[in-house]
Amino acid sequence: MNLEGKTAIITGAAGNIGSATVRLFTERGANVVAVDQQSSDFSALMKDGRCAARIVVQPADVRSPDQVAAYVETAMEHFGKVDVFFNNAGIIGPMKLLDEYTLDDFRNIMDINATGVFLGLKAVLPIMYQQNAGSIINTASVAGIAGSQGSIGYVASKHAVVGLTRAAALESAARNVRVNCIAPGPIAGPMIDSVDRGLGRYDTPDRMAYVPANRYGQPDEVARLVAFLGGDESGFCNGAVYTIDGAKTAEI
Repeated sequence: MNLEGKTAIITGAAGNIGSATVRLFTERGANVVAVDQQSSDFSALMKDGRCAARIVVQPADVRSPDQVAAYVETAMEHFGKVDVFFNNAGIIGPMKLLDEYTLDDFRNIMDINATGVFLGLKAVLPIMYQQNAGSIINTASVAGIAGSQGSIGYVASKHAVVGLTRAAALESAARNVRVNCIAPGPIAGPMIDSVDRGLGRYDTPDRMAYVPANRYGQPDEVARLVAFLGGDESGFCNGAVYTIDGAKTAEI
């Protein structure tokens, strides 16, 4: 899965999955515009010489149309095209039951996880239409396929990402632009640690027993799926939801 010469925009790039994907894309020859709210979060990546030479860091809040436009402009100014867009930024939000969830809680998570994805699509798709080529990968979740207690905002926002993906794919397919989404299950890192603490299972011996694989996924495993969807090998993959969850959704 060679990405040599491709240009990718990756949002949420300083996070667990995002940074693994930035690293893999640069190792496979892509140039990357790494987008996150705080440019200081990229210090570890920028110390890796193999990565740093191919990365342009662009701080942005994905809720802001102007800042979303700015990260797209950065890609065009530096590299002249956008081949791959990993629309990945998101948060887990508060772990609360519905009757405890506030309107501000709900609006904030929807703004980041759903509106941020919409704004990214709206900014990148016109460029890919002009190119008559491109691949977009949105980050949903297994919570975008099934319900989950204690995270009503997250579930709603990730269901929205699945819907955005399918609608955008139907609009874009005839223009040679592909829009897919990934639906990770529990992936090792700060987000699942926060979830497990909220559910009271962080320090339990059977913490991972609810996953049929009896383990959590690794960020680099997700990055490899993104690389496949961003590359030419997946040319007829469009409008689909790709689970990566250790068989968790096989139970549905």
